[in-house]
Amino acid sequence: MKASQRDFLSVAQRAAQSLRIAFFCGQDEAGAAEAAQRLVPLLPDAGEKVELTGAALRSDPVLLADEARSTSLFGGTRHIWIRANGDEAHDAVKNLLAVIDAGEGDGACPVLIIATSATDKARTAKLLDSRPDTLVAMFYPPDFRTITEDVMTVAHGEGLKLGRDLAERIARAVNLDIRLARSEIAKLALYLDASPHSPKLADTEALDAIGAATEEDGFMPLVNTVLSGESGRLAAELQRMRDVSLNPVAVLLAMERRAAQLAQLTARMGPGGRIDDFLESEQRARRVFRNDRRDLANQLRRWNASKLERLVLRLAALHRALLTNNQSAELLLSQELTDITRFAAARR
Repeated sequence: MKASQRDFLSVAQRAAQSLRIAFFCGQDEAGAAEAAQRLVPLLPDAGEKVELTGAALRSDPVLLADEARSTSLFGGTRHIWIRANGDEAHDAVKNLLAVIDAGEGDGACPVLIIATSATDKARTAKLLDSRPDTLVAMFYPPDFRTITEDVMTVAHGEGLKLGRDLAERIARAVNLDIRLARSEIAKLALYLDASPHSPKLADTEALDAIGAATEEDGFMPLVNTVLSGESGRLAAELQRMRDVSLNPVAVLLAMERRAAQLAQLTARMGPGGRIDDFLESEQRARRVFRNDRRDLANQLRRWNASKLERLVLRLAALHRALLTNNQSAELLLSQELTDITRFAAARR
């Protein structure tokens, strides 16, 4: 089966009962990860979460089939959660499918793969998309309107009465990342003691009281400095990152989302497009923020499609490195952001 963010829930509800493998891909990593989280409770008996990496499966392609058929230490059910880059899990998935098709997959637990830098045209996706017991879900970068509506939906589920203006503010603050938006909404619901059985009205005062992140004091000044090649500002922004204890992985997520947004805008504009006119039309369509236009125009002039493709791969590799070396995450991030800034600056 195949799905996108538009029909994911309806397709997932049908697929979950007999699901063997789900492959989540696309430029919107946050949306793909969020969808995988939403699929878990739809499984008949999800049980314990077992995490594997794409790198581990690439070096040991039989590991996945072994893990899927093994039992929990305490005899309970399980599901496998894999974070991979591109087609790292291809050979492991191929082995598992061979085991299933040979009639030796009875009792194998569901496998969920979140693949960065992959699409529904990836080799792994091609193994799965025509099978009735698998799901390939492709997620494109969301626009402002979509995330605003998602914020309102999540808020309603938490028992919050949220006006559109406040939902738009949250969407902007988290840079269209639904995972960060969900975190802010959970904090807001806790602060107001809201629940589905006891709904509460959320207002600007309550959002200010929980110290919700805003774009101005969050990640975007650093992201824009790096992707715009503003070498003179970089040292101050890196110092601010340390001073206010910005989470390195969260900063990188903001970088990945802006890179994905630039890739989507570049593809939509096409070669030879007039950047300023194009961004004006995108703003009218509410796909970009007015305050972002100057930075986006600058970055679109510096990063063409091929450069953005390489940037996305480089950021994905950095993401894995940060998760593996969390004690050195800030240093690794600072070094990589410095290199990217220098590259962008050279494109003046």
